[in-house]
Amino acid sequence: MISLRQITQDDIAIIKGWPPYPAEFSDLDYALRDGGWLDEYSQKPGTDILIADDGGTIAGFSIIAREPGGIAEFRIALHPERCGRGVGRTVTYLSLVHGFSDTATDTVRLIVRKNNPRAKRLYEAMHFQDTGECIEEIQGKPVEFYRMEISRATFYGAGA
Repeated sequence: MISLRQITQDDIAIIKGWPPYPAEFSDLDYALRDGGWLDEYSQKPGTDILIADDGGTIAGFSIIAREPGGIAEFRIALHPERCGRGVGRTVTYLSLVHGFSDTATDTVRLIVRKNNPRAKRLYEAMHFQDTGECIEEIQGKPVEFYRMEISRATFYGAGA
């Protein structure tokens, strides 16, 4: 059973040592490496990096980065061998429960790559709403994203 816990320094080394993502997800691999999400978000105030622990092994991690105005940004990364196996839904749900446990957080937002329809379908099934599109520079290249968000009322009212 997957549960969330706060990240430790040992976890960071383990994650950075994961094998590369399969070709289908290779564009996401940078997030796991030196200079990736763990390095970027570990210094941000109001940020929780959560390990998805599955019986003592790391199935993935998520990030809830709180911002002013009751908004939190959500990110998720799974172990390369866990992609496409339904783990993302569980980790997303548990991360949202954690994020909304802070009563100051009213909205959780995310960006999802346009070339990742599986992830977009997951977020839609969990009642995230489309709020637009954007282009972000990732490793020096422009990448197209959808912006999505979910409110506290929708999350608890929809029974995600």
